[in-house]
Amino acid sequence: MIAWLAPGDPPDSFPPVERALHDPQGLLAAGGDLTCERLVAAYRLGIFPWYSPGQPVLWWSPDPREVLLPDEFHLSRSLARTLRTRGFEYRVDQDFEAVISACAAPRGASPGTWITEDMHAAYVALHRRGIAHSCEIWREGHLVGGIYGVRLGRIFFGESMFSLERDASKAALAGLVRQCIADGTELIDCQMPSGHLRSLGSRALPRVEFLARLARAIDVVAN
Repeated sequence: MIAWLAPGDPPDSFPPVERALHDPQGLLAAGGDLTCERLVAAYRLGIFPWYSPGQPVLWWSPDPREVLLPDEFHLSRSLARTLRTRGFEYRVDQDFEAVISACAAPRGASPGTWITEDMHAAYVALHRRGIAHSCEIWREGHLVGGIYGVRLGRIFFGESMFSLERDASKAALAGLVRQCIADGTELIDCQMPSGHLRSLGSRALPRVEFLARLARAIDVVAN
């Protein structure tokens, strides 16, 4: 059984992450709401929301946790060439709402999205408070790729990315990595594994190690 949260419960009223299910891996709780206060409390505890339209809010803390350490980012020769020659321009928070809307757009044969209207509104609210950010790739005045996520202390919690041109999302991640190295951000949370992320250098951390890194970095102010 998982815990059920009521909208009026305190923002940090999550059960211990050790109670998360093994099947589905990492499911911890359901219900509650997507207020800024609850979202920040969740990230501070190593928990994130992920659910589909028609479901209650579902809260997750998988074990292991997929992460990317900035100095382990794999910059392939082809991506390095793309960054030199394609005319990509990296920007931060130029158009957050456009980035999250592009991430929510249907892809391929799948018409659905897990970025519901409520999720969209919640992260826009976080952005307006200076907590959620977008890392963007522009070319010839057009937004062609990007990532959005939450930054707390020296951790960037990645949520989703999109690409309208070849390698544009990889270029956005490369820009984020450069930014993290420059300002002392220690870890990019990728949440769940994928072949795409693994090709760029992500790896799995046991949840206990992820939480230890989180505790050390969450209240440290980046440069």
